[in-house]
Amino acid sequence: MAGGFGLCGNPENCISELARRSISNLTIISNNCGNQGRGLAVLLQQRKVSRVIGSYIGGNPDLQQQYLAGELEVELNPQGTLAERIRAGGAGLGGFFTPTGVGTVVADGKEERIIDDRTYIFETALRADYAIIRAEVGDTFGNLRFYGTARNFSPAMAMAARIAIVEVDTLVEVGQLDAADVHLPGIFVQRIFQGCDYVDPIEYRTTRPREV
Repeated sequence: MAGGFGLCGNPENCISELARRSISNLTIISNNCGNQGRGLAVLLQQRKVSRVIGSYIGGNPDLQQQYLAGELEVELNPQGTLAERIRAGGAGLGGFFTPTGVGTVVADGKEERIIDDRTYIFETALRADYAIIRAEVGDTFGNLRFYGTARNFSPAMAMAARIAIVEVDTLVEVGQLDAADVHLPGIFVQRIFQGCDYVDPIEYRTTRPREV
């Protein structure tokens, strides 16, 4: 599982290390598997990924080309369903019933049930061996605070993975992060380190002239 939303909040250091290592046949669970050759798309370019479970593939020519060539398996989920499957995995649930996707190809081969006169389909939980995520601030115990949309998937992914590896923009000592600011308790984090050399390709400040 890889956190981030689009190219926001990507675990850039973890992705670079995976790209450096001699590994292959990865299954990536992420909202999107990179974009325009950046983020997780680096692993696609190196042919390290065999399967992608996500909710958005737009703006990712590497994924599109490999999928159309039969080199990559893609499991597309509605975005809310993907988030809930991950959350269910972290909560120890086997799955859940949802009306999303009923009557579409999303429902093919899935159990259906009528609840309160409405049709639902069963979606299984998602879990992973590893989660690589990035937080804005973390302490040495693993308590984390995220920035903006990077919080959409990352906390649930850490809970749903056997080992959560976290890189942080700022690493502080225990007690320096206010308990009210903790988005994810350190009990769900197994590895944490200070990140560096971030590119953040679409995270930059823009201003406009003030109207007089």
